[in-house]
Amino acid sequence: QVQLVESGGGLGEAGGSLRLSCTSSGSLAEIKTMAWYSQAPGKERDILARITTSGTTVYADCSVKGRFTISRDGARNTVYLQMTSLKVEDTAVYYCQETNGNRYWGQGTQVTVSS
Repeated sequence: QVQLVESGGGLGEAGGSLRLSCTSSGSLAEIKTMAWYSQAPGKERDILARITTSGTTVYADCSVKGRFTISRDGARNTVYLQMTSLKVEDTAVYYCQETNGNRYWGQGTQVTVSS
């Protein structure tokens, strides 16, 4: 069973930056895709971006493209979400996901952006 541990959430200011981290307990050798999702209050969980083992990235949410950057450190089995130019509407719970044939979720980390 893979465990994903997220960190880095909290309170940010509009226009500011935060960096989220997600460390996987899974195998370093596995081919897998990792992704970040967000779920705003009263809304569905939506994918923001994903990154493959080879480093290919896809940003699924136009509202974050150019502001958020997904990256990974293979040696640390960790994926990051660098969030810049924060907006109040970025307030949400952010979830990390790993897919390697099976799908695993982190526990979520709250990000609150104040104006």
